[in-house]
Amino acid sequence: MTSATVLKNLRIIDPSRNLDEIGTIIIGDDGRILAAGKDAQNQGAPEGATVRDCKGLVATPGLIDARVYVGEPGAEHTETIESASRAAAAGGITSFIMMPDTDPVLDDIALVEFVQKNARDKAVVNVHVAAALTKRLEGKEMTEFGLLQEAGAVAFTNGRHGLNDSLLLRRAMTYAREFDAVISLELKEKYLGNGVMNEGLFASWLGLSGVPKEAEIIPLERDLRIAGLTRAKYHAAKISVAESAEAMRVARSRGANVTCGVSINHLSLNENDIGEYRSFFKLSPPLRSEDDRIAMADALADGTIDIIVSSHDPQDVDTKRLPFADAADGAIGLETMLAAALRLHHSGRVPLMRLIDAMSTRPAQIFGLDAGTLKPGAKADITLIDLDEPWLVSKDMLLSRSKNTPFEDARFSGRAVATYVSGSLRYTYSPEKSF
Repeated sequence: MTSATVLKNLRIIDPSRNLDEIGTIIIGDDGRILAAGKDAQNQGAPEGATVRDCKGLVATPGLIDARVYVGEPGAEHTETIESASRAAAAGGITSFIMMPDTDPVLDDIALVEFVQKNARDKAVVNVHVAAALTKRLEGKEMTEFGLLQEAGAVAFTNGRHGLNDSLLLRRAMTYAREFDAVISLELKEKYLGNGVMNEGLFASWLGLSGVPKEAEIIPLERDLRIAGLTRAKYHAAKISVAESAEAMRVARSRGANVTCGVSINHLSLNENDIGEYRSFFKLSPPLRSEDDRIAMADALADGTIDIIVSSHDPQDVDTKRLPFADAADGAIGLETMLAAALRLHHSGRVPLMRLIDAMSTRPAQIFGLDAGTLKPGAKADITLIDLDEPWLVSKDMLLSRSKNTPFEDARFSGRAVATYVSGSLRYTYSPEKSF
């Protein structure tokens, strides 16, 4: 059983209540929040409670990462559920949604239950499952949405793959609507998306094949139209160009029930970071222009983009340390998502409340998770943040089994210093902070 805990002298930021104030959080021995805010300062601590002075720190609802790839089952050498959960806790993430791109694919009840059992036994954070939209992710035959949802799936996705069959997508969205389920898709047109970096002058200089913006815009506009037609819940997993943000605005103006996310990489990096063929920057969608990066940050600030994801995608040396064109797409990101996002706060481009909303409250709302709030009665999933703590990313300090981070040797200001899951302390950064 969790012991009662009192965290005092905090700056509490809770987007679910539009709350930003200095106060106290009281956690009961059942792992739920008894009070959180300035009014809680006047309440007595439960008998036997541990009291911690957190002056100078910010408390937020536990962060949620809605797009995480894990190697288990099938590629445990890149990442296990346990190692991913420890990396998540170190990044202040208390819940993540695991993608179905495993071996075998998470396309039936037994496999969803396998992941959930492993998570209960080994993970230090909450692990949810996004089940496969189509069997074996082949884009040909739908899975059993109803049964998979009953088994615990919180969304349906084709993982790293787009869905090229528009009729199948219409049927899937119609079917999902009956279960109030979310369909989440990558945006990659089959024939236009075969390049290896953003199409433009820089790709020409490097002699690499380009991916035009249209490879994202065309499938997005199709998906948004079909979502409007079927009245389904649709989530565009990762957008990366200004035109995609505009397409989202237009679809919402027509009444479509649609949301979207952006990878932290596309808020923090641009195509120039590839430099001299640095394969850790080979991503899907590819890193875009600086104008597009700024457009993504602005769309996040105004709420057009709903959530930030790490798009954590562990790759080993055999698939990543290759010539740029041959290297696998993807980067790890659980441990650096928060710190990279805080750059937008420090620069004044995105308000801190909106950043926390995009990494906690909003993903909980979209995917129906019991998380994303500090209101009394909620599970005490809490992230404590030092907004100004300076640190340098080193691969030796990363807890992920894979080390393919685009932020190696990056200097950050701000990080998670403690992570609570249901009131239990699952990560602490620095013993001198008395956690």
